[in-house]
Amino acid sequence: MHATFDKSRELFKRAEQTIAGGVNSGIRKLEQPVPIYFEKGSGPRVWDVDGNETIDYQLGQGALLYGHAPEGLADAISAQAKLGIHWAAQCELEIEVAERITSMIPSVELVRFNNCATESVMAAFRLVRATTGRTKILRFEGHYHGWGDEGLTGFANPTSTWDDPEHPASVHPSKGVIPEVMEHFVVARWNDPEHLRRLVDEHKGELAAIIFEPAVCNTCCIEPVEGLMSTIRELCDRDGMMMISDETITGFRFGASCAQGYYGFTPDLTILGKAIGGGTPFAALCGTKKSMAKIISGEAIHAGTLNANPLCLAASKWCLDEIISRGDSHPAGTIALGKRLMAGLSEIAVKNGIPIRPQGPGLAFHSVILKDGAAEGPINDYRDYATRHDAARWGHIRLMLLEEGVRAIERGLWSLSTTHTNKEIDDTLARAEIAFARHAAEYQPAV
Repeated sequence: MHATFDKSRELFKRAEQTIAGGVNSGIRKLEQPVPIYFEKGSGPRVWDVDGNETIDYQLGQGALLYGHAPEGLADAISAQAKLGIHWAAQCELEIEVAERITSMIPSVELVRFNNCATESVMAAFRLVRATTGRTKILRFEGHYHGWGDEGLTGFANPTSTWDDPEHPASVHPSKGVIPEVMEHFVVARWNDPEHLRRLVDEHKGELAAIIFEPAVCNTCCIEPVEGLMSTIRELCDRDGMMMISDETITGFRFGASCAQGYYGFTPDLTILGKAIGGGTPFAALCGTKKSMAKIISGEAIHAGTLNANPLCLAASKWCLDEIISRGDSHPAGTIALGKRLMAGLSEIAVKNGIPIRPQGPGLAFHSVILKDGAAEGPINDYRDYATRHDAARWGHIRLMLLEEGVRAIERGLWSLSTTHTNKEIDDTLARAEIAFARHAAEYQPAV
């Protein structure tokens, strides 16, 4: 296939004249060989402006759980657009969507809607501080909680800060952040319950909450070790902290009750994004009645002109009904397809001498590529990932895959939609055969 991207190059060059950096989200500039411009999508496939047809595992950074342009979703949005686009007031749809969420997720009794998960995280942090009277929040290295000043603190600490493994640094990757913000975060290593206990004990009485991705999907794809979720719950109950499950990516991808149902734990607050709106700008802060009390009283302000926008509500209602209608078949179907794809990629990699070790539950997984001399075994936390994964080599393989018509996320994550079938898996593996062979013949590691 060897796709080319000449028109995307032209458009990107044109965009740089009027759009800062040529893109509207910094991460999009990382795509090689150029940020790609798309024309249309259908189910699990997309077509770009150069006419290349691609099997998509990026899926709008995981938002398109239902595939591209599902007819029912488009109809729902269109029907609402004819009635009204925005009121900055109430409509029955918001109750209908809230009722669906509370019926699907056992821990959720009340919701508040936002336009993106970053906003919901900001609201959650304000809420837990108002509730507990404490200012510090514990988070884990490698977990992503939006791009705000607080959400990115301690996300991807550089190796230069790794001197003290017991106390990961609380630094921010962006300039322009108020330094005092970082002082209010305690950063822990993921998947080490005893380390977590020691850190919480050290800050006893200071922490308002513990926030986490239940399965880390922003740094590799790392599931929680046995006992971790119960340890977080125990510590929160013991010390009067609130447990925040950031399900921006995992929400509804892991089933109707989200990752908390899949792994069996009960948080106080839940962040929902991406799949809740099927690609529309929609998110939610959800929680128990007790946890949401300060929002109800107005002591913790939560606002937004476009919150509960009717177009997004119409989309969300359709998305949630789609999950409900699938019953127990979801996520079993995507898990099975994903595991088949992981096994197939591993087999092709072995034939080409490529040390790929796909990792994850199948419905989402990461294509870990071991560096020369790196130890075998699962990646368990951010530092393990940063040390053992060969990001440069993955970048070359991803380019080869893209040129053969397979698109995964730049950082190595693959997501499956409910529209992927065995046909897509067959086609993907056939294209991967060519891409991996090209990589094996062409790749030259940097000296």
